[in-house]
Amino acid sequence: MDPSDLAWILAAFALVSLMFPGLSFLYGGMLGGNQVLNTFMMVMGALAVTSVMYVLYGHGLVMGNSLGGLGIIGNPMDYFGFRSIMTDDGAGGMMWAGFYILFAAISLALVASGAAGRMKFGSWLVFGVLWLTFVYSPLAHWVFAFDDESTGFVGGWMVNTLGFHDFAGGTAVHMNAGASGLALALVLGRRHTMSVRPHNLPITLLGAGLIMAGWFGFNGGTAGGANFLASYVVVTSVLAAGGGMLGYILIERIRDGHATLLGLATGIIAGLVAITPSANAVSPIGAVVVGFLGSAVAAWAITWKRTHRIDDTFDVFAVHGMAGIAGAMFVMLFGDPAAPGELAGVLRGGDVSLLWREPLAVIITLGYAFGMTWLIATLMSKVTDIRISAEDEYNGIDRSVHAETAYQFTIPGMGLASRTTPDTTIPVEESPNVSAPAPAAAGAGSDVGVDKQKEDTL
Repeated sequence: MDPSDLAWILAAFALVSLMFPGLSFLYGGMLGGNQVLNTFMMVMGALAVTSVMYVLYGHGLVMGNSLGGLGIIGNPMDYFGFRSIMTDDGAGGMMWAGFYILFAAISLALVASGAAGRMKFGSWLVFGVLWLTFVYSPLAHWVFAFDDESTGFVGGWMVNTLGFHDFAGGTAVHMNAGASGLALALVLGRRHTMSVRPHNLPITLLGAGLIMAGWFGFNGGTAGGANFLASYVVVTSVLAAGGGMLGYILIERIRDGHATLLGLATGIIAGLVAITPSANAVSPIGAVVVGFLGSAVAAWAITWKRTHRIDDTFDVFAVHGMAGIAGAMFVMLFGDPAAPGELAGVLRGGDVSLLWREPLAVIITLGYAFGMTWLIATLMSKVTDIRISAEDEYNGIDRSVHAETAYQFTIPGMGLASRTTPDTTIPVEESPNVSAPAPAAAGAGSDVGVDKQKEDTL
């Protein structure tokens, strides 16, 4: 591999790693202050279990030669322990294995949206291993593993047989995480005591900014080297983020009379999600349109979720699932043959078979991800209680499960240190009382968590 290409992929790897603290901040700021650390733990815990699972057998499941030549799942022994890529193969095998670890880990971290504030941490880690094995790995194999006729290598059926276009993981990462987060939320049920308004919007925007920087590595690294394609998809990504921000705050302004910071942060992510499958296939102007429309779809989906009172805490289904679907459909409609992907959308005289190939891949992805995640979570709940108790929820999952709090102050006149959050103040010595009503933040009261803020803004 050319040294300049290797250097760019390593730089992209570093950028993608920023997504984990970024997602922690994004999600943590959107919850009450007594659930921040659990959110951080779930995101970083996803990286921990993915790293171990992936080096043992995960890379083989994703990028190994397809078992039986069926294109369904890779051979888990092909890269067991990374033994086969411990020496320089000239193609950057070890580097790509590390890159795909981050892809898998961020996918799992997104699913935390369906479990935040109410799932036992140990259960979350076990769920993560099962989800990576039975949900993520097959889907990733379908779209990331390409056939190689020269070596007889057989990859995934969706990209090779169906011919589905997905530049950087709109299916395996975003639609998959969106459908899975929705399924997990439905199995777990709503929280007994739900957070009030997002407790720290500045750190939410900080998180969105870090994620955007990571996305440049996510899409740019997928280009495979320091080349024109990398520069093209980085530019279309930032254009889509801009379109997403403008689209979301414009919807807020027209409908509610004001634009919000939370809406702007949501628009960033929705625009980036929408451009992921089509970053190499649309024009620069098309990228702005994709981001704008993707954020509009996400705004509608958030309203739908709130109407049905589904506790998908961070809106992964709306922002990643629905915007991801929109992005795949935009490839079908707006693909520009002049772009590096050389894919003509139907509106530009492209192959009409796109009208069934793209939707079929989307439907199969959503159905498989939702169904398998629902099955895994349901079976786990039959074996053991995967939710924390109502008492622990009332006291705050940070304090009751992790024995920590994000914020600590000394209360004047009390003569003792208290561990507190912006939602409530609980002296260290005080015993929890589940019979007491759940505390509410000053100036706000809601039973729909982060949705209350969105209800005000959407």
